[in-house]
Amino acid sequence: MTEDRRIADELYELLPALYRIADEERGGPLRALLQVIGEQVQVVDEDMAQLYENWFIETCRPWVVPYIGDLVGHRPTGSDATTADPGTTALLIPRRAVAHVVRNRRRKGTLALLESLAEDFTERPARAVEFYRLLSVTQPVHLLGTSAAVPRIRLSRGRTADLRQGAALDLLGGPFDSLAHSVDVRRSTSYRTPGRFNIPETGVFLWRLLARTVTRTPALCLEREDLHRYTFCVLGNDAPLFTGPGDGNRHGVPAPIRRRALERDMAAHYGHDKDFEILIGDPPVPVAVRDITAADLSGWRYRPRPGSVAVDPQLGRFTIARDLRPAADAGVVVSYRYGFTADIGGGEYNRPLAQRPGSVTYRVHGAAELLRRLAPWQDTAQLDRQPPHAVVEIDDSQVYDLPQRLTLRAGHSLQLRAANRRRPVLRLGDPTPGPDGLRIRGDAGSSLTLDGLLITGNSVRIEGELAHLTIRHCTLVPGWSLDPDCEPRLPAKPSLTLLDTDARVTIEHSIVGSVQVARDAVRREPERLWISDSIIDATAPTRTALGSFGNGLAHVTAVLRRVTVIGEVHAHTIELAEDSILGGHVRVARRQLGCVRFCSLVPESQTPRRFACQPDLVDAAIEGDQRERDRERLRVRPAFDSTRYGTPEYGRLSASCAAEVTAGAEDASEMGAFHDLHLAQRVALLRTELDEYTPSGGNTGLIHAT
Repeated sequence: MTEDRRIADELYELLPALYRIADEERGGPLRALLQVIGEQVQVVDEDMAQLYENWFIETCRPWVVPYIGDLVGHRPTGSDATTADPGTTALLIPRRAVAHVVRNRRRKGTLALLESLAEDFTERPARAVEFYRLLSVTQPVHLLGTSAAVPRIRLSRGRTADLRQGAALDLLGGPFDSLAHSVDVRRSTSYRTPGRFNIPETGVFLWRLLARTVTRTPALCLEREDLHRYTFCVLGNDAPLFTGPGDGNRHGVPAPIRRRALERDMAAHYGHDKDFEILIGDPPVPVAVRDITAADLSGWRYRPRPGSVAVDPQLGRFTIARDLRPAADAGVVVSYRYGFTADIGGGEYNRPLAQRPGSVTYRVHGAAELLRRLAPWQDTAQLDRQPPHAVVEIDDSQVYDLPQRLTLRAGHSLQLRAANRRRPVLRLGDPTPGPDGLRIRGDAGSSLTLDGLLITGNSVRIEGELAHLTIRHCTLVPGWSLDPDCEPRLPAKPSLTLLDTDARVTIEHSIVGSVQVARDAVRREPERLWISDSIIDATAPTRTALGSFGNGLAHVTAVLRRVTVIGEVHAHTIELAEDSILGGHVRVARRQLGCVRFCSLVPESQTPRRFACQPDLVDAAIEGDQRERDRERLRVRPAFDSTRYGTPEYGRLSASCAAEVTAGAEDASEMGAFHDLHLAQRVALLRTELDEYTPSGGNTGLIHAT
């Protein structure tokens, strides 16, 4: 029984029985009236309850947070946040920051407070370091032979580098550095070349990467090289293993695992619900921790002792002793953590699930069950068995080989998705230049949704009269597959092909290789393409990320919001492009339609009218001097930490990138796929707070740890 119906019944029960009997004889009009009144009573009751909740920062509505902050003296940065939209208000005045104002003032001047501020404003792990403790000092000789009662504080501080202490050398220059350094006269807050090691200097290290899990997925055996060699990543590329929260992580930060750290404390990193685990056999049995050895497998020269497994955490490789080699029908299963910047692409993170009302849901576990559930869409003789609206949900992170063809009947919909916090891998065959791996044909009015999947090995080809195609939180591996150094094996191959279809294509929170469109530009209207919060990667700026066969114009009308494009865009129309990075030349046929705003472009791109784009703004500020203009264009060109899919820093803007790009979006956030992290605003807010809470005479700089 709903709440309003309960209140209506309470009001109805207050009436004398005589009136209730008469009302029932007349069909219940009085009861219906009281139900309407009960709805309004419920609204008033909820409003009165919320008025009490609004007194507390933990339970108040978001619009109340700035007012509570004003009562305790919290000073927001920038414009009045009470007039902004709810999302901007929550960013400018974080609820946690307001809740901790009084506590922070009591702890002003402490090192732990700086870490707490960084975590409150950036929502990333942080570590504060007093650099004066790492200064090289001359130790008094007489302290070396004195009794324990004499203070020996300086002896526990930074010491001269010992080349035999490899663990300390591994941490050199990072947040856990323990070696002595000479004095650096530059301030840690300098905008030119910040320094570190001096008496008044303090540094706050921020971790920009997050540790993401992969649970019980097959490891890739490098059969062509050796049957005993494996990579943790099923794509075959080298990917460092990361630490995550838990008892095994001494520092509580997501960071790559080093070989010496693994060798020194294997039990802290290896095991169930820890940083990684290796299981062999059928059913899979975990390898004992005593049989795991840390090793350098960069050249695959290391040979593990009998009965053991050698692991290289920095490359994400391991090799199995010959007496442990699994049977042909068994295999090796791994669980591990990898690093990435945000929750886009296929991954085991929390994501919203949505489906069409009335859909039939099939939850599958295992390749045989998946093929059985997909039979009505695969076998032409079973097309009549298709339910009108179906969801096939994969409830694990295994590797699946999909059939080569799926067909949707007219008006039907199919959603092929991963369960929440799962990342299944759909393998479309060997990465060869043969037929497309997955061909999907839809009749008039049909729709297809791919959600939470990692698709590798070949391309996805859409044909027929499919009405809607939605790709969300998916990865269509650029170049189909990867080499060990994360280079794409077939860089020129498209990941998505739209072949003469009328589908309205939506791509959101995904990583997709190049998109090719084949469509009759004379007899048919342009296809609609919406892309948001995604990376479109042609594997090189000079290759075509969106276009037609033969380097022609894709007959599409595109909308790009918060997109990072690595490659060229050749389209019929760009209706809107905003807060995006277009890393290659853009060529648009109908430039009189549409708008490009707050984007980064390659000079001489042919686009619709532009507003607040780069390098247009720096060109307008410089007149006449072509050398100076070229120099400014080079300065504001987007700089990435990595453009190779498979690396932890993939698609992330470098810390040395120009502020015109890292804070060049409409809301002063960064352009591109990671816009919604709002890193620029968060760092600006944090710098303001650090200026207030740093001890007098000191300087606190921000340093990116990963």
